[in-house]
Amino acid sequence: MKVAVLAPIAWRTPPRRYGPWEQVAANVADGMVAAGLDVTLFATADSFTDGKLQAIVPKGYAETPEADPKVLEYQHISFAMEQAGDFDLIHNHFDFMPLAYSRLISTPIITTIHGFSSPKILPVYQRFNDIGHYVSISGADRSPELDYIGTVYNGIDTDDFTFNAKPEDYLLYFGRIHPDKGTSEAVQIAQLSERRLIISGLIQDQDYFDRRIAPYLDDEQIMYVGNSGPEKRDELLSGALALLHPISFEEPFGLSVAEAMCCGTPVVAFKKGSMPELIENGKTGFLVKDVDAAVAVIEKIGGISRHYTAKRARKLFSRERMIEDYLQLYEEVLRARVLYT
Repeated sequence: MKVAVLAPIAWRTPPRRYGPWEQVAANVADGMVAAGLDVTLFATADSFTDGKLQAIVPKGYAETPEADPKVLEYQHISFAMEQAGDFDLIHNHFDFMPLAYSRLISTPIITTIHGFSSPKILPVYQRFNDIGHYVSISGADRSPELDYIGTVYNGIDTDDFTFNAKPEDYLLYFGRIHPDKGTSEAVQIAQLSERRLIISGLIQDQDYFDRRIAPYLDDEQIMYVGNSGPEKRDELLSGALALLHPISFEEPFGLSVAEAMCCGTPVVAFKKGSMPELIENGKTGFLVKDVDAAVAVIEKIGGISRHYTAKRARKLFSRERMIEDYLQLYEEVLRARVLYT
């Protein structure tokens, strides 16, 4: 089977630091190569993959501020679609824009919907409901207005994450720094529970960081260590007593949650979006409603089995499990294409 994996181009694939969609696209491409498929990754030219790389855009537009994102995006998408006939299937990780080509090519497109940036994009997905082959990344992130062929949890390369049975005594916030992700709430939880907090992530909202985070940084109880790359990410996640994930939006998945649990690190999260699917309450972390409830469970973290947490996460969120699920969907789509051609 010849498969094209269409990655986003905000960042390199896989990303140097932040870039969850790019990371999943990389995991899918490399996982499919390991499964024996002939895979071509369409990504930025500085990307790397175990398969073949095709690129027309030199670097991600988030790393080249002078670039026009839309110009690069449409160059990238059209470059891939012009070669659609070379593949049995295209696996789209680039949101709704590639769907505009789906009636113009004969190659089926499977689209993994990594979330909805706004309800305003739904009409595009609805227009291609009949041929979109949509995949959700959690049961919570499904629109009743769309037809799906399945749900596949994002899978990670578990070899990149180190199990640690004896963590240090710090809480961790790991993710983009934005009101949606609850960085300020993480600071409050740490202060009220009198625990040390390490913050790592891309500053996506500078004003929010300056007003709500920076005033509390003292390099002792509350510290910011920047936007960490893979090695530092593993060190932070595996060493933490718990990951704080006090989100204020209906999060579609949450890679850092799965990554933390693969290290054995339990997660304290606000009960929103996909969190009840990822976290087994009381077993791999705690699902809470607010800051006060989060503070109340911090003292219970020691009762969570890090061995059980890692075992469950590695079973549900491994790259191998994701590839197995996607392969089944690939085969279903290609069988249906033969039947109706």
